[in-house]
Amino acid sequence: MMIAVMNGTTHAPGRGIAGAPTHDSPSAHRDTGILVVILGAVFMALLDATVVNVATPAIRGDLRTTGSALQLIVSGYTLAYAALLITGARLGARHGFRTVFLLGLTVFTLASAACGLAPGAAALIGARVVQGLGAGLMVPQIYSLIQVTFEGRARARALSLYATAIAAAVVVGQVTGGLLVSADLFGTGWRPVFLINVPVGAALLAAAARLLPREPARTARALDLPGVVTLTAALLLLVVPLVLGHERHWPRWTGACLAAAVPAAVLFVLVERAVARRGGAPLVPARVLRSPDLVWGATALFFCMSGYAGFLFAFSQHLQTGLGESAVRAGLTFAPLAVGVAAGSLTWRRLPARWHLPMIAAACALAAAGYLGLGLVLRGGGTGGPALLLLQLVWGLGLGFTTSPLLTLALSGIAPADAADASGVLTTVPQLAQVIGVAGYGSVFLTGAAGPGGRAAASAHALYATALPVAAGSLLAGLAVLPLLRRSSGIRLRTPSRRSRRRRTMARS
Repeated sequence: MMIAVMNGTTHAPGRGIAGAPTHDSPSAHRDTGILVVILGAVFMALLDATVVNVATPAIRGDLRTTGSALQLIVSGYTLAYAALLITGARLGARHGFRTVFLLGLTVFTLASAACGLAPGAAALIGARVVQGLGAGLMVPQIYSLIQVTFEGRARARALSLYATAIAAAVVVGQVTGGLLVSADLFGTGWRPVFLINVPVGAALLAAAARLLPREPARTARALDLPGVVTLTAALLLLVVPLVLGHERHWPRWTGACLAAAVPAAVLFVLVERAVARRGGAPLVPARVLRSPDLVWGATALFFCMSGYAGFLFAFSQHLQTGLGESAVRAGLTFAPLAVGVAAGSLTWRRLPARWHLPMIAAACALAAAGYLGLGLVLRGGGTGGPALLLLQLVWGLGLGFTTSPLLTLALSGIAPADAADASGVLTTVPQLAQVIGVAGYGSVFLTGAAGPGGRAAASAHALYATALPVAAGSLLAGLAVLPLLRRSSGIRLRTPSRRSRRRRTMARS
């Protein structure tokens, strides 16, 4: 989710973020237009990962879905999105960033219309999967479009705005979903949550077709279809039983699928090695995974983002189903979370470079305190009062000071030649984490919320039961950073050479 990295990130011990001086360009207005288009697209794609959370009770009532179907409506989008990210990046390199971006935006817009018009739960789940595929094609091109369009301080500014858009989309989706559902425009209930993407997507398509630079294909590397198939199979074996298990009282096939996920993951590794031996281009090159920064950073990011997504799903359900809050009030409840996330993700670079890694570890503990505090204040079935707002701010600050620097750190030791593949991996990890978080922690909550004691009391206890493992996961994220604490923690963006800047200027012109 909150991603503030790009292809070509490097690690410079003892230094902070830096960039080259901004150069005046006659295409400044065009570059601003490009930035508006790509930020609008990523905002829309990431907003759709969270906007449905507040709308799920209305969807459940209208379509008469089960709890597991709701999880598939939430997770189906993210799973398809995550499964295609690495392949989407490679497609952009093969066929041009602009071409694949436009294709992904078109698919996303059409699928949004299908979501808004879906007659039943099955159709909505299918449309959400297609919508996720469109996002998986579109979003990976944004890194590369920023790289080829901006340089120096302009690039640093673009990345800061990119981080802001992502941080805002995380929770604005909750607020927007609440407002649209409560408005009940023309008696359409939850459907405008998806239909609003249609005019926005059409406007972005028209602007992108006119403004985005035409880039030649940059690689002839083949697509790793065996890798895509085996990775997707492993993910489905893991996620589907987690989503459906509690609703069906954990039949035998769920245990068999979870057990089969392990050999499926091993098969994926063997397939990738075979592709590499044949001289192909594996989905995840082995040399990329040899970077300790990437491995430990991705591990911490997984724990952090799975807890965030799972608890956000549970919290949204508790507010509306357990406490009976309206969709708009439930959405507005998350405003302090948005403030905290934005404050953390936009200010961490201002801290001294030597504080970056200790800051991440401390922020993980802060997020854990926020989860536990929210679980405790809501455990009695009340609304939490002012403590609810304060603890959300704590939760958001912990997330903001964790995720954005983790993503930057994880790419810090990657060679420039592997930056695209590493960025694809690091974009995929948080998406997979969200799928597993909603499936796993969501199952904990939904199972507990169906227990005895009245709807509000059962939901409150279920939220507290969910908060405990989520907080533990956040602490594990902090522990995953500890092996890196001995290293110098300054993180800076690579400044392009004069020759590369000249080459990019010529390409744009």
